[in-house]
Amino acid sequence: MVTIGHRSVVSTQQSTRTKRGDPAYQAYAVLRAAFVVAPIVFGLDKFTNLLVQWDTYLAPVISRPLPVTPHEAMYAVGVVEVAAGLVVALHPRLGAPVVAVWLGGIIVNLLLIPGYYDVALRDFGLLLAAVALQRLATRFDPRPTFWPLRRAAAREGFPR
Repeated sequence: MVTIGHRSVVSTQQSTRTKRGDPAYQAYAVLRAAFVVAPIVFGLDKFTNLLVQWDTYLAPVISRPLPVTPHEAMYAVGVVEVAAGLVVALHPRLGAPVVAVWLGGIIVNLLLIPGYYDVALRDFGLLLAAVALQRLATRFDPRPTFWPLRRAAAREGFPR
């Protein structure tokens, strides 16, 4: 610790070490890693169907009006999931609510398919975990949620 005037400043190394020992930070790190890896893995699997045949998870009431087959729709779902995982990796404070909203849509879809209520319940638990990640990110990700938009607005001369 370094003393400057009447204030004490903790060194960056000590601050990082303290943060890593903080149970709240550990929970944040676990949730962040999970919501980076899982959406990217599941999103990429929409193109290969190695884990599961994803088409069966799209409710007929949703797929019938689409101008594409359920299989083709899953490609779009895969792209969105990979993008959501990348947003969490780059900016968890913004990515966590994106994942929570996405999970909400998945839950609605699953509730429209008889026999998938257990999967919907599991995804509700994941939605709650994404909300917890967002709350923790307010502490550990110092950037405001919409910081890229604020920075762009400032460049254009709009008030903050």
